[in-house]
Amino acid sequence: MSDSDFKVLVIGYVWPEPDSSAAGSRMMQLLQSFINQGWQVDFASPAQPTEHQIDLAQLGINSHVIRLNCSSFDQFLLDKSPNIVMFDRFMMEEQFGWRVEKHLPQALRILNTEDLHSLRHARHQAFKAGREYQPEDLHSELSIREVAAIFRADLTLMISAVETRLLQQQFQVPTTQLYTLPFMLQPITATQKQQRLSFAQRSDFVSIGNFRHAPNWDAVLYLKQMFWPAIRQQLPDASVHIYGAYPPPKATQLHNPAQGFLVKGWADNARQVVGQARVLLAPLRFGAGLKGKLVEAMQTGTPSVTTPTGAEGMHAGLPWSGAVCADETAFVQQAVYLYTNEDGWQQAQQQGDQILEQLYNRAELEPGFIARILQHYQQREALRQQHFISQMLRHHSMKSTQYMAQWIEAKNRHG
Repeated sequence: MSDSDFKVLVIGYVWPEPDSSAAGSRMMQLLQSFINQGWQVDFASPAQPTEHQIDLAQLGINSHVIRLNCSSFDQFLLDKSPNIVMFDRFMMEEQFGWRVEKHLPQALRILNTEDLHSLRHARHQAFKAGREYQPEDLHSELSIREVAAIFRADLTLMISAVETRLLQQQFQVPTTQLYTLPFMLQPITATQKQQRLSFAQRSDFVSIGNFRHAPNWDAVLYLKQMFWPAIRQQLPDASVHIYGAYPPPKATQLHNPAQGFLVKGWADNARQVVGQARVLLAPLRFGAGLKGKLVEAMQTGTPSVTTPTGAEGMHAGLPWSGAVCADETAFVQQAVYLYTNEDGWQQAQQQGDQILEQLYNRAELEPGFIARILQHYQQREALRQQHFISQMLRHHSMKSTQYMAQWIEAKNRHG
């Protein structure tokens, strides 16, 4: 078959919301890469529709609602007969992987992680316990499930090189089963750079992130309680604008104009609100993966102040587009410095441009990504024979998952 005849089925944990989260943007980048090859793309999900989901039909992608623990998916698979099935998050591989293997054994099975969920969870648990994260924190039930799904997949997409190395070193996942693919972004043109607002045209700070994502909500609280009073004391005329999808009442209750702490909620145009601010603040204390808000800040020429967790895996040793601060005093000092020092601000902006050009250029990343998929597809049988742990896990865990799903389906049918 010709490379242009490929059919791809993406099984999504949620419907893509590129304006709500980095995960939504990442999914759209992957889908666009498939579309760019002329491949037929179908997107299916058991999730409920949302008000912010993108209209996939505009991209020529067919959408399908599928059911968990239901054999109707088996016939759906046979009708579509994709050459490639991509599971979005390990939970979808757990639910549907055995059905794909049973009915379409020749299909290439790809797992898209977004970030390493078990790493984010382990860091969150350590944070809640009031202690530093340790590598042994990763040895949890969630890690067992996620790493098992990674072993079972033919190829797993990792967004961060840090997480790829962790899987190789701590869990001995073969290099041949992993592919590091960061955000794939269109380069910023000279015209776009010229259209950015200048230092003098900008005012105030901004913080942005989906409130359903625990690290983002914690960062807002941390900003309100620890950093903002000290920043505001030195910059009494400045305000911080807090944006993010799905703000809960506990977030909107933090809104306080007298303190310059403005909780705005959903942003109709995230890039615009980030591009109007002078500095972005992202005091993330736990999390994983790459941070879309920090990339968006670079794209709009807005310097950022973040933590080592925030910048992890994002700049490959290049000078950061602002400041990475491990302690609270430095965070405040750097926020005030970037807000008041135009030369330092412009240098930070230029460093952001350098990071984007060297690490996130779609024109350089996409060809290698597609080449790896095609290579893996051609060699899938040989690679499956080579990956014995993968065979073992598929044999045992797929059977248990299959029997559980069939039991639930029978229970639902008779219940």
